[in-house]
Amino acid sequence: MKKKTPLYSVLGLVGLLTLLGIFLYVTGKDVFWSGYIAMIVFYGAIFYLGSYAANLRKSEDATDVMLAGRSIPLGIAVFTMSATWVGGGYINGTAEYAASYGLAWVQAPWGYALSLVIGGLFFAKKMRRFRFKTMLDPLEQRYGKKIAALLFIPALTGEIFWTAAILTALGTTFATVLGLDFSYSILVSAAIAIAYTALGGLWAVALTDIIQMILLMGGLFLVLPFALQHVGGLDQLITTYQAKKGALASFLPPLDGWRHPDWGNSYFQWWDYALLLMLGGIPWQVYFQRVLSSKDEQTAQNLSIFAGVVCLLAAIPAVLIGMIGDVVSWQSVGVAAPENAALTLPYVVRYLTNPVVATIGLGAIAAAVMSSVDSSILSASSMASWNVYRPLVRPNISPDNLGKIIKRCIWIIGIAATLLALQVKSVYALWFLCSDFVYCILFPQLVTALFDKKANRYGAAAGLLVSFLLRFGGGDATLGIPQILPYPILEDGQIWFPFRTLSMLSGLLTILLVSRFTQKQCPPTPLKICEEKG
Repeated sequence: MKKKTPLYSVLGLVGLLTLLGIFLYVTGKDVFWSGYIAMIVFYGAIFYLGSYAANLRKSEDATDVMLAGRSIPLGIAVFTMSATWVGGGYINGTAEYAASYGLAWVQAPWGYALSLVIGGLFFAKKMRRFRFKTMLDPLEQRYGKKIAALLFIPALTGEIFWTAAILTALGTTFATVLGLDFSYSILVSAAIAIAYTALGGLWAVALTDIIQMILLMGGLFLVLPFALQHVGGLDQLITTYQAKKGALASFLPPLDGWRHPDWGNSYFQWWDYALLLMLGGIPWQVYFQRVLSSKDEQTAQNLSIFAGVVCLLAAIPAVLIGMIGDVVSWQSVGVAAPENAALTLPYVVRYLTNPVVATIGLGAIAAAVMSSVDSSILSASSMASWNVYRPLVRPNISPDNLGKIIKRCIWIIGIAATLLALQVKSVYALWFLCSDFVYCILFPQLVTALFDKKANRYGAAAGLLVSFLLRFGGGDATLGIPQILPYPILEDGQIWFPFRTLSMLSGLLTILLVSRFTQKQCPPTPLKICEEKG
């Protein structure tokens, strides 16, 4: 029986947002009302489209919810892959670092773009060939259910941190452009994304991604000509920015960067982060969900490579906006400079354009956020249900009931990420932290599970322990974890030694060696093609 599109739910959503607007007006809040009305229209349309996608699912079972029946064509797949990576953290964080630390430290756009290309060339075809349902499936086959469930923790942490970073970017933007409270912005946007994702599954995510990506690209590129007028045009912007940032105005450091006064020991950390982004951007369920939903192997590879190119192009306006925010005279437009670099993008959108363009730019940012939030919570929920709940709690659960569990997990994980977003400060710091855990702990596990026929669960357990100890032995300022291990190149309490890459490589080597020394005690388990049931 065909489902009905919940039009009344959409009208209810619009009504609630209207009541919120009336409350803000009565309480005297200084809200950008035309932008607020545009936000209501945008959210209503997205929620309607996402809810309508429930009609496209052939059934309620797990495969249809998670992978849209493996029927996503190349065009839609490229849109949804690109929109997933180009989120609020992507564009806000890029502008933040271009304005504060220089282009040299704007590594995420090209790092993540290369991760998609590398993933397409070496991982996509094999994952699709074995018809896995999640990224953890090869880990479960090779290392067992318990190890896979343990490795779910860093995978889940990465997805939750990713979602929180995206929502934080939205909160700061809406607070600046709309004058809307930070918490209201996050709560409303998260609730809408969670609701339509639970209703429509991957089809809802994919269809809304098309609209969101078009709005994102068009909105940000529309902002540029208006903002460039305030800095004398593109050529003058580049000249002024290079004069201000010096050696940091280049995307790459000099080959002998450790000798350069602007680099020194930070040169080693730059390479640590570069490898983190290029390789740590691969072992994500949010990436493999699109790969595994493709109709065949070649589509899986092509969508990864094409999406990498699109992601790089989408970073161009964010980079230029960050440069503009750094060199513009804010006093000339009658406002004080942003109190921190994380506000660069919303400041440029609001104060260096006219109200109409600001409204469109705001829609672009909201689109970027929604397109990543829905993808991330669906990915984490898929792993929680398929790789943890199903094998460990209810091995004989029916496909339809598992589909219901996925929907419940969407709400639980979405709410957890929302609560975290209300507490964090820096978009970019949290954004980096996402790939940090995934790179150090998950990447060596995925590589050996897919490509090392001798890898076994003893090696996986030992590698996990080594990676964990070496990574967290270096501490983490964002999470308040103190440094324990005496890594070299320590200045002002900060470790410049590339200990993240050390932990990844050490974990990889440990898996290879321990697996080979324990072949008799723990024979390796070969990978097998998954059945399509459930």
